[in-house]
Amino acid sequence: MRKENQTWMSEFILLGLSSCWETQVSLFVLFLVMYLVTLLGNFIILLLIRLDSRLNTPMYFFLSVLSFVDICYTNSTVPQMLVHFLSAWKSIPFYSCVLQLSISLALGGSEFFLLGAMAYDRYVAVCHPLRYTVIMHGGLCLGLAAGCLGAGFVNSLMETIITFRLPLCHNVINHFACEVLAVLRLSCVDISFNMVMVAISGFLVIMLPCVLVLFSYGHIVAAILRIRSTQGRHKAFGACASHLTMVSMCFGTVIFTYVRPAAGSSAEQEKMVSLFYAVVTPMLNPFIYSLRNKEVMSASRRVLGKFNEKK
Repeated sequence: MRKENQTWMSEFILLGLSSCWETQVSLFVLFLVMYLVTLLGNFIILLLIRLDSRLNTPMYFFLSVLSFVDICYTNSTVPQMLVHFLSAWKSIPFYSCVLQLSISLALGGSEFFLLGAMAYDRYVAVCHPLRYTVIMHGGLCLGLAAGCLGAGFVNSLMETIITFRLPLCHNVINHFACEVLAVLRLSCVDISFNMVMVAISGFLVIMLPCVLVLFSYGHIVAAILRIRSTQGRHKAFGACASHLTMVSMCFGTVIFTYVRPAAGSSAEQEKMVSLFYAVVTPMLNPFIYSLRNKEVMSASRRVLGKFNEKK
């Protein structure tokens, strides 16, 4: 963006989810509860992994990183959205919008790469169980986590720069947060190049981890089918069920938002799907990994038992 446009566009107006006051109050209560549940659930996951030594495995290391990313991602958008529900003037300063867009892009991209890394972890656990601890050593886990976060932030930096270099004709964003496609609609020049870059970014951030997930689970399914005992098959599948549920939600939602043809999309549809991904998915992740995971449930009972003994 040219300097004069940056000076003139000092803030943006976010239209949010509704203009009706009664609806906004109801949405405030609903999303406040969901926000608090998200924070509590993910903090509990982090606490359990920290306090219970039996969860000090690569799988739960990646889960702790994912919970941390979910907490940060939720905090990048939801607190502002809650304030705007009760505000008559829903504005966000220009540089705050840039920061919000870059952070949400970085954390969102990092989450997809983390899901790919977690799929590889499940592949090694099921297909190479005897070599699992040797292959998934601490150095590799730290490297994969750092690589996932680094890739997310590099992609975000590229998207943010090319988005805010465009001259903007107006400052009203039809969204509840600063989001790439919503900001691009403000441009008064051709955005074909930006849309191509969004498609390339979507391929790299979404489709590459998705291919890794499909590759990993293809080998996992083949390995499970070779197990003769029914109990062994259930145990092997149970080790992957929680991650597979998360993958289905995250990849399905974002592919629907960004990979479908632009002609078939609308601002309202993108808003709803983005809302599901930004609020609902981070809230559900702890429940998926606790209610469907015996190790996490056992760890919670052990930690509660230790606190009761101290009392």
